[in-house]
Amino acid sequence: MALFGKDIGIDLGTVNVLVSEGGEIVLHEPCVVAIHVDEQKIVSIGQEAREMFGRSPESIEVMRPIQDGVIADYEVTERMLHYFLTKVCGPMRLFKPRVMLSVPYGATSVESRAVHEAAKEAGSREAFLIQEPLAAAIGAGLPVGTPAGNMALDIGGGNTECAIVALNGIVIADSARVGGMALDQAIVTYVRKKYGIVIGEITAEEIKIRIGSAVPLDEVLAVEIQGRDHITGLPRDAIITSEDVSEAIDEPLEDIIAVAKSVLEKTPPELASDAIDRGIVLCGGGSYLRGIEKRISSSVGVPAYLTDNPIGCVAVGASRALDLLEVMQSHLPRI
Repeated sequence: MALFGKDIGIDLGTVNVLVSEGGEIVLHEPCVVAIHVDEQKIVSIGQEAREMFGRSPESIEVMRPIQDGVIADYEVTERMLHYFLTKVCGPMRLFKPRVMLSVPYGATSVESRAVHEAAKEAGSREAFLIQEPLAAAIGAGLPVGTPAGNMALDIGGGNTECAIVALNGIVIADSARVGGMALDQAIVTYVRKKYGIVIGEITAEEIKIRIGSAVPLDEVLAVEIQGRDHITGLPRDAIITSEDVSEAIDEPLEDIIAVAKSVLEKTPPELASDAIDRGIVLCGGGSYLRGIEKRISSSVGVPAYLTDNPIGCVAVGASRALDLLEVMQSHLPRI
């Protein structure tokens, strides 16, 4: 527990930013910023900005400053982080927070340094980085300090990360820049090709949440959607089924599963045996997709299960890692 200022963990994701303090999620906002183009002034951040997606005039650009888990726009990311830190910690005039931020396993040293510098400039007293699959394993409550192997698969919005964790560090890991947003884009493409209707990212995400499934369902679900006719440009309705969605997302799902397969193929036999016995813990917003644990189990041959709070795992793990900093520090990325 920090004597001066707060200790907080931040999951700086492509789709959402989550902040944890003391192992509890204290902020969960979309990672979206709306900017007035001419004045280069931030209009809104978070949920309010997300609601402007596809609805804003030309004078306002709605953007994601984080792409594929890394910073795409440094200045906007810094200002967004300052906004969220102020929201959680107050004005921070005297006691600035100490923060632990997640970075993808595959992030370069330049990408990691950008996250570290943005956190410092945003108002943190000290900033540390932790790789996402390690934070996810800690946040899921896995016994990462033991010699036994623990396998975590974190399916985020822009990235999928998988790792075998033992003795407080990552033994084997792999990542791919594919995640929940790739599933949404696959739905957009499928609906345009099959039904001739153009839909947006937000609509595709709603379809995925309402009727999406990684495996065939006993009862076919359906939802009515509204979009723009690809030929005439006029509004048109269509009925989309869960079978449509399963077909649409099959390819990116296989790319996600390939990350877990890659890790198991490179894992030493003793640790692989541990992973088979203990199973794969699924984290991240992408793990909420219906039947994804069944699909992964059947494809990989290892039992998979959802942790209690999949979307909050990385942020909670990052905040807990601060409590274990002396033990963890040698396993964290060097800046």
